[in-house]
Amino acid sequence: MRFACILAGGSGTRLWPLSRGREPKQLIPFVKGRSLFEISFGRLEGLVDRDRRYVCAGESYRERIQGTAGGIDAEQYIGEPVGRDTLAALALSSAVISLRDPQATIGVFTADQVIEPVDRFLSIVGAGFDIVEAHPDTLLTFGIIPTRAATGYGYLELGGGFAGGDVTGGVRAVTRFREKPDAETAACYLSAGSDRYLWNSGMFLWKASTFLACVERYHPDLAAGIARISAAWKTRNRSRVLAAVYPSLKRISVDFGVMESASVDPSVKVAALPMPLEWKDIGSWPSFAEICGHDEAGNAFAGGRQILVDCRGTLVASTDPEHLVAGIGCEDLIVVHTADVTLVCRRDRAEGIKTLQQRVAHELGDRYV
Repeated sequence: MRFACILAGGSGTRLWPLSRGREPKQLIPFVKGRSLFEISFGRLEGLVDRDRRYVCAGESYRERIQGTAGGIDAEQYIGEPVGRDTLAALALSSAVISLRDPQATIGVFTADQVIEPVDRFLSIVGAGFDIVEAHPDTLLTFGIIPTRAATGYGYLELGGGFAGGDVTGGVRAVTRFREKPDAETAACYLSAGSDRYLWNSGMFLWKASTFLACVERYHPDLAAGIARISAAWKTRNRSRVLAAVYPSLKRISVDFGVMESASVDPSVKVAALPMPLEWKDIGSWPSFAEICGHDEAGNAFAGGRQILVDCRGTLVASTDPEHLVAGIGCEDLIVVHTADVTLVCRRDRAEGIKTLQQRVAHELGDRYV
């Protein structure tokens, strides 16, 4: 059967101070009163039945997430006692879903993306399910056609045709996963064209058994830990074993931990299916600005009240509908106002917000994070 796993963890540190540990970005009603998680869950309607859509997120978010999107069954919520990055999260999710269906095909999606049009998204992902079911030794990812020399995204380097020359639907072999590049390298990727490089969307499709076999091959210690948790999942010892084992698992992303190794492993295929659609990964304030309302000078607004004079390319966001943010002569700034923190940042320094948030936590404790 076809299943979905929505990753809804992470604290969204690059969207600080609006996104906090107690109120992470995926649960904030960013888009017309709906949270990114609600949008991600609902986007799968007609593709994967509701009772086969699983969510992996922090255990501390369980009550909040289960109560959204019309309610989510407790057994479809895979609660992490601590965050261990995406490889552990997806290994656990794949193992849990396998307990229900050992032949499961799983689509992996994230709770921080805005994708349009939805019908085209559904068509492409449906084709992806068909590919993986026909080629069960395949780990499939989805690539976004680059529109600019972005330094905030990873890239997929493409090889030749998939499955011995088959390029049905544009599916291509992936020869290498490239991490976030510097500006010069990103420009080279863009000029090479989408036939050579795609943005890494963070969405995947695989047979649960194939993915878990890769985890066991590349990270046997992590696989052994997941096996212990899986063995206890349907017993009264679940919580105890999960709490004892999961925090000890290696912290590594699925890209580093499996996809890069699999791309050079002859026993498994790694392929990419292009997604020619509008895709926004809401992982930073500049990307958040893209989904906001704009004026003729390119200023973006979210919440609160704003009066800007001779300003260009500036984002103003506020959690207080009565608070006024006023500016003169600002250019390419990010201004975020909350009840206890105000952030002012140059747009081209937005990647440093994570480091700033860490410094705040180190010097002032948890109060502001």
